[in-house]
This record gives sequence, C-alpha cells and structure tokens, in this order.
Amino acid sequence: NIGVSAQGRDIPGLRVGVHPTNNQVENPPKRKTVLIFGGQHAREWISTSTVTYLAYSFITGYGKSPSITRILEAFDIIFIPTINPDGYIYTWETDRLWRKNRQPTNLRFCQGIDLDRNFGFQWDGDHSTTAGNPCSESFAGDRPFQAVETQQLAAWAQNETEHHNVDFVALLDLHSYSQQILYPYSYSCDDMPANMENLEELAFGLAKAIRVGARGHNYEVLSACEGNSILSASSSPATDDDTDASTPSRHHFLPRIVPSGGSALDWFYAALSVRFAYQVKLPDRGMYGFLLPREMIVPTGKEMLDALLYLGEFLGETFGVEGLGV
Repeated sequence: NIGVSAQGRDIPGLRVGVHPTNNQVENPPKRKTVLIFGGQHAREWISTSTVTYLAYSFITGYGKSPSITRILEAFDIIFIPTINPDGYIYTWETDRLWRKNRQPTNLRFCQGIDLDRNFGFQWDGDHSTTAGNPCSESFAGDRPFQAVETQQLAAWAQNETEHHNVDFVALLDLHSYSQQILYPYSYSCDDMPANMENLEELAFGLAKAIRVGARGHNYEVLSACEGNSILSASSSPATDDDTDASTPSRHHFLPRIVPSGGSALDWFYAALSVRFAYQVKLPDRGMYGFLLPREMIVPTGKEMLDALLYLGEFLGETFGVEGLGV
C-alpha cells in the first residue's frame, strides 16, 4: 500500500522480483528497482490498464520467458496502476473526462488538484499561474505537495530509499495520449539533465522496441518541456502507423512548447536521483484521444511490454548484470 487518497481510498502497489535465497549477507547492496505507475490524470484510463497488463505479464512470465526471468532476478519492479483512485472512480461514475484528484480547494465549486503539477521540484516553475486558479484543470495547488496523493507517493518513495534498501534506477510514468517518450526536464527547456545523452539513447531504444513490434507504432522522443501538443484545425489522411484501417481520418499535431513545473518526472529525477526517468504518453495521436476503445487495451499493453523488456536489458548492461544486455 503506497498510501491513502484524499477521500480515503488505498493506493495499492505491487512489487515483483526474485531475491537471492542467501539472506546471510551482511550489508547487502541496495536492490535496484524500476517504478512504473499510471493514472495521475484520472481520464487517462489506458495508463492504468497498461500498468496492470505489465504486472500480469511479468508475474505469469517468470520461469517461462527467459527475458522476464533474468530481469526479475536482477531488479525489482514496482507497479502502481493508479496514483489517483478518487479521480479514477469519478471518471467512471460522473465525468469521464475529469483530470485532477477530488480534493477540496478554497473554492467550493472547483475541486481537485493536478497531481502532475504538484510535486515539490520547481513547483509552478513555469510561472504558469495555475496555482491561483482552482477551476483550471491544470491547477497546481496553493503549495507543493498540497495534494494528498503527491504527499503519499513522495513520502513512500523516500522511505523506500532511506529505510528499505531500495535504489530506484528507472521510472516510467504512463500517461495518454500522443505516443511520446519524454525525458526531463518538464519545467524548463533551458536546463538540460546531466545525463541527457544516456536518457536519449535509452528513449530511442524504447521507441525502436515499440516500433519493431506487432503494431509498429511510432513514438516521438522529446524533452518533456516540448511534450505538450495541440491539435491543428485541419486533418490529414490516416496512416498505418496512426490508426486502424477502420478509422476514417485523424487530426495531426502541431508542437507547442508549454513547460510545466511540479511534475512527477522532474521530482523523481532531480530530488530522488532516478537516473533513467521518463514520462510515456500512450496511444493514440488524437483520433480517440482519452476515449481509446477497449480493443486497444491489450495491443497497448503488448507494445509497452516490448519497451519494458528492452528497458530491463538496457539496465542490465548499464549496471553490469550478467546475462542481461542489449
């Protein structure tokens, strides 16, 4: 249990890994751990189902898939399907396109804080002034870590590193939509991460692993500050990459640089020193947007499984794990 939401719901997580049977080692090294979560934004259902699919695949694949077996013997993976259970339930029961959590604000008729604007690193660092507008769907809160869920996740992660011998080496923060793999920083395009070359190398590897898979989707690799996009007023013909043959047309994107402070991506990278931290925006590119059909759940899970297997191999090579490497 990662913590409790603003409305008192549990935030469950699942740790999957195979530890050495010899428990007599004094001062064992920290266990290298990959953290994968979804559902920061309530309406992004595909992120929650994809985390669940990945967890199922790794649990059932251990002992059957050599790649999964090797990865789980070398690393722990923690899966958190949704950070925002209150908002998620609200999208099922009341408003399908709700984004924020359901925490009260200083305006009774405008509830909720955008969790991915409320972490403590460079909170409102983009000077977007969303901190002063509780009615905005990107409301950053009145202060960092005001949202109960961001408090709980950050406290849990820090406790894991300080008291439970955990070394978070990679983060996948799943969102939708756009088909993008984004690396720090989100708050500014002027500041570059110290290991940007390594971040880009892995990101392009993840994108390739997805592209050569069964569906062949293309994912852009960008700095997170460049990751926001807007739909153009026009549309272009459908392509095999962007849609199924049954879909009539698609909108295309025009890039728009909209930095945003207080992101989970930046906080885990900068405050918790997670070396390989990414925000992944899942399909599609605007045909269905947040209302992705259920038929896309398993294909999206499969392409992210390809990416996660590549991530495990890359980390194995990076950290010198025998039997793992790309």
